[in-house]
Amino acid sequence: MAKLTEQHREFLANPFVGTATTLRSDGSPHNTVVWVDVEDDAVLFNTAEGRAKPKHLRHDPRVAITVLDPQNPFKWISVTGRAELTHEGADAQIDKLAKKYIDKDVYPWHKPEEQRVKVRISLEKIDATGFEE
Repeated sequence: MAKLTEQHREFLANPFVGTATTLRSDGSPHNTVVWVDVEDDAVLFNTAEGRAKPKHLRHDPRVAITVLDPQNPFKWISVTGRAELTHEGADAQIDKLAKKYIDKDVYPWHKPEEQRVKVRISLEKIDATGFEE
């Protein structure tokens, strides 16, 4: 299991969006922009039922996320691993991410019929550049 350094955690605490890559059932990659969270030694993002990401990850849990510093394209981190999906804590997490990314206490686009999904990536590999370590 790969472990994030303190510099990686500090970098991921910034409101920099990530690109999540999941695999379609035919094995082709599917990229989407996501808001990124960190808990312990896992990288997380949030999505909703009915979207492509949960469907893909239930079929094949392999996932990657790359986060790039928008002011310095030579500073980035990319993680790969396996996703675990849960509904538990997903609404609270999207509100936390809304605060981080758009300074709103509550995610403003939540639909009452929508079920949020918290995606936790158990890290297998970390690639990064632009860090002092």
